[in-house]
Amino acid sequence: MPVLPLFKTSPSGAKSSLFRSEEMTLIQLYIPTEIAKPTVSELGELGAVEFRDLNPETAAFQRTFVNEIKRLDEMERKLRYLATNIEKQDVPVPDLGDSPLARCARSPQEIDEMDESLSQHEYRVAQLNESYTNLQRRLLELTEMRYVLRETSAFLQRATEHPDSVRQSFDNPDAPLLDPHRPGSRDVSLDLERGGASHDALAGLNIGFVTGVIARRRIPTFERVLWRSLRGNLYMNHVELDEAVTDPATDEPVEKNVFIIFAHGAHLLAKIRKIAESLGATLYRIDESSERRHETMIDVMTRLDELQAVLQSTATARRSELAGVAEHLPTWTTVVKKEKALFHTMNLFNYDANRKCLIAEGWCPTLSLVDVQAALRDATELSGSAITSIMHQLKTAKEPPTYHRTNKFTQGFQSIVDAYGVARYREVNPGLFTIISFPFLFAVMFGDFGHGILVSLAAGWMCWRERAIEKAGVNANIRSFFDGRYIVLLMGLFSIYTGLIYNDIFSLTMHIFPSGWRWPHDGRDGHTSLTATQVGVYPLGLDPNWHGTENMLLFSNSYKMKMSIVFGVIQMSFGIILTVFNHRYFKKAINIYCEFIPQLTFMLCLFGYLTVLIIYKWLVDWNATDASGHLLYNSPPGLLNTLIFMFLAPGSVKPEDQLYPGQAFVQTVLVLVAVVCVPWMLLTKPLLLRREHKRTQELGYANMTTTTTRVSTDSLNADHGAGAVVTTESESEEMHHDHEFEFGEVLMHQVIHTIEFCLGCISNTASYLRLWALSLAHAQLSEVLWTMVMKNCFGMEGDVMRVVAVFVGFAIWFSLTVFILLLMEGLSAFLHALRLHWVEFNNKFYEASGKMFEPFSFERVLHEEEQ
Repeated sequence: MPVLPLFKTSPSGAKSSLFRSEEMTLIQLYIPTEIAKPTVSELGELGAVEFRDLNPETAAFQRTFVNEIKRLDEMERKLRYLATNIEKQDVPVPDLGDSPLARCARSPQEIDEMDESLSQHEYRVAQLNESYTNLQRRLLELTEMRYVLRETSAFLQRATEHPDSVRQSFDNPDAPLLDPHRPGSRDVSLDLERGGASHDALAGLNIGFVTGVIARRRIPTFERVLWRSLRGNLYMNHVELDEAVTDPATDEPVEKNVFIIFAHGAHLLAKIRKIAESLGATLYRIDESSERRHETMIDVMTRLDELQAVLQSTATARRSELAGVAEHLPTWTTVVKKEKALFHTMNLFNYDANRKCLIAEGWCPTLSLVDVQAALRDATELSGSAITSIMHQLKTAKEPPTYHRTNKFTQGFQSIVDAYGVARYREVNPGLFTIISFPFLFAVMFGDFGHGILVSLAAGWMCWRERAIEKAGVNANIRSFFDGRYIVLLMGLFSIYTGLIYNDIFSLTMHIFPSGWRWPHDGRDGHTSLTATQVGVYPLGLDPNWHGTENMLLFSNSYKMKMSIVFGVIQMSFGIILTVFNHRYFKKAINIYCEFIPQLTFMLCLFGYLTVLIIYKWLVDWNATDASGHLLYNSPPGLLNTLIFMFLAPGSVKPEDQLYPGQAFVQTVLVLVAVVCVPWMLLTKPLLLRREHKRTQELGYANMTTTTTRVSTDSLNADHGAGAVVTTESESEEMHHDHEFEFGEVLMHQVIHTIEFCLGCISNTASYLRLWALSLAHAQLSEVLWTMVMKNCFGMEGDVMRVVAVFVGFAIWFSLTVFILLLMEGLSAFLHALRLHWVEFNNKFYEASGKMFEPFSFERVLHEEEQ
C-alpha cells in the first residue's frame, strides 16, 4: 500500500490522524473508452482508489479484457525466458530508477511494437542457444573421440609390442588386458598424433572390440551387467579421462571413463553395444588399421580447433544480444506488469455500450478526492481527448474499508495492530497508543542501560543508513528487523530509561549520585552481615547500595511485582475508557450506561483499589516514630491477604493488617458496588433493548425500511468538466435492513460478554505479572553471564594470564550477551509485550472486524511481484 502524507488536511480544514481510520467515500466513475487506459493508469500511479468488482457473477475467462491479459501473460513468459538467460550468462542489468518510460500508460501500438521486439529477441536468443548447444554437443563428441582414439591406440600398440603378454591376458581371466601403470599409453597417443607408424595388433587373435565413453559412476554397474549377461566371455579395460567434460544438456561437468571391450563373435559384440547404450554410454567405431586411426586423429584435432573458434564466436554473439535486451529489461518488465494490473482492474468495471464508457465504483479516502479529480484531469489532458471523465459520490450503508494514513515511522507500529486484526471503520485505533506503550512495556521487561545502548545503536545505524540499505537490498532473514527499525530504536531508548530506573548496566550498578544509604565504619571481616543506615533518598531510580545486599532480590521482586500490577490496571482502565469514544461515534449511548460505566466501576472497585493500596504503601514511612520513639504504624501488611479477606471477610480487618482508619467500611462499600455492577452489565442492556423493541412494535415501525433511488444516468451530459462530482445514492439493496429482535439471543450474548469481562479482569491483571517475571529473568541471566565469565577472568592470577583471559573472556561474554540476552531474551520480551497489547489491552475496546483498504496501486503491485 502506498504511504500517503501523514496528517493530510482537506480543503474544509479536516485533518487525518491515527486516532481513527480515514473517512472513506464511495465514488462512481464514468470513463470514456478512448481514455480508459490513461485514466486508470493515472489512478494506479496515485494509489488512492480501491475498485469494487461490478461483475461478481462473471467468470474470469468471460471478462472484457481477457484476451489482452492472455497476451500480456505471453509477454511475461518471454521476459522471464530472457531474464533467465541474462542471469545464466551473468549479464549486468541496470536499475530502473525513475524512468519516465515506465510510468506513463502505453498505447496499443506501443504494446504491439514491444511484443514484436520481445518475439524477435526471444527467437534470436533461442536460435543462438540451440546453435551453442549443438556446437557444445559436437565438441563433446570430438573430445571423447580423441580420448577413445588415444587410449585404443595405446592398448593396440602394447598388444603389438608385447603379443605374449596380451595372449597371456586372454588365457588368464585374472590378468588385466592393459596395465594402466605400465608406460606407453600417452607416448603412443602422442606418436599417433605425430604420424608414427603402428601395426595391426589383433591380426592373429580373431576377436572384435567395442569402444566408447561412459559416466564414471556407472562403471561398476556396467561391469556387473556385462559379466552376468556374457557369462564372463569378454575382456574389458577402462581408463579415466584426464579432465571432466561439460554436458550440453545440463551445462555441468561430468567425469567419464574410456572403455574398450573385447569379445568373440558378432552376436556378443552386438549385445555389448545394446547394454552400453542402455546405460547411457556413447559408442565410437575405431578402425583396426593404425594408418586410418592416425588419419582420424588428425581430422579430429583439426575439427576441434575450428569448432572451438565457432563456439567462442557464438557465445560472443549471444552475450551481445542479451546485453542489448538487459538495457531495456527493467522498463519492459515494469510496463508489462503495470499493463496486466491495469487490465485486471478494468475487468472489474461495467461497460455501457450506449454511451461507450466504462462505469467503475470504488472506495477512496475523502481527503484524497481532490487528488483523484486532479488525476482524472491529467489523464484527459495527456490523452488529448475532448471527452472527460465524471466522478460521482455515492451514499451507501455498506461498511467502508479501513485505512490508516501512516509514514515510515508509524507504519511498523500500525502493522503490529493490523497483525491482530483490522480495525472496524472509524473505530479507535490502538496503533496511536502502541507507539509509546509497546516499547515501554518491552523496556520494563528488558530494562538494562547497557543492553539498551546496544539495541539503540543497531537500530539507529539502520535508520541512518536506511536509504543505502534499501537500495542495496535486504536479506529476507533480516527484513523484519529492518522494517521494524523504528520500533527497535524506541525499544532501545526506553530500555536505557528503565535501565537507569533499575540502576542496571550489564548486571552492574552506576554510582551517578551519592547513595542514600551509609554502611557502618566499624565493620569487621568477622561480621556475618552489616545493616546500612538511610541518610537520604537517591535522586534517580534504585540506590546503587542495594546491589549485592542479602535482601536485594526480595526487594526488587516486591517492587517489580507491584509495579507490574499498577501498569496493568492503568493500561486496562485506559482501554475501557477508550470504549466511550467508540460508543459516542457509533451513537450507541446505551452501551455507555449499560457497559462502560459498570465495567470501569467494577475494575476500579477491585483492582483500582489494589493499585491505590500499592501506591499508599509505597508512600507511607513505616519506620516513622513519634516523640517518644514508638512506631507510628504497624508492620506493613501483605496486600495479597488484604485483597483475599476483602471478599472472604467483608466488614472486618485484622488490626495487624489495617492500612488506614475506616478501611473495613471502604472495602465493604467497594465490594457491594462491584457485586452490583455484575447484574448491571448482565441485564440492563437486554431489558432496555426489549422495551425499545416493544415500543417500536406498538408504533408500527418494526418493518419499516429506508429505500433510496439512483439518479438516472440520463440526467448526466457531456457538459460536466473532467472529474466533475455529482452526489447520488447507491442501490437500495445495499442499504442496511433491520434484523428481527431476539431477546434470548441478546441476553445470551450479554451473559457471555459479562462472564468474559469479569473473569478477564482477574486473569488479565495476573497476566501483567509477566513484566516482573521477564525482568527478573533478564537481570539474573545478565548477572550469571558477568559472574561466570568476566568476573572469573578478572580474578585470574598473573598479569599476563589475566590479560589473555580478559581478552578471550570479553569475546565470549559479548557474543553470549548478543545472542542470548539481546536476541533470545529480546525476542521473548517482544512477544510478551505483543501479547499484553493484543489480549489484555485491545480486547477492552478493539473489535477488529474491519476490512483492509487495498487500493489499486502500481507501487503495491510491483512490490508484491518482488516478494
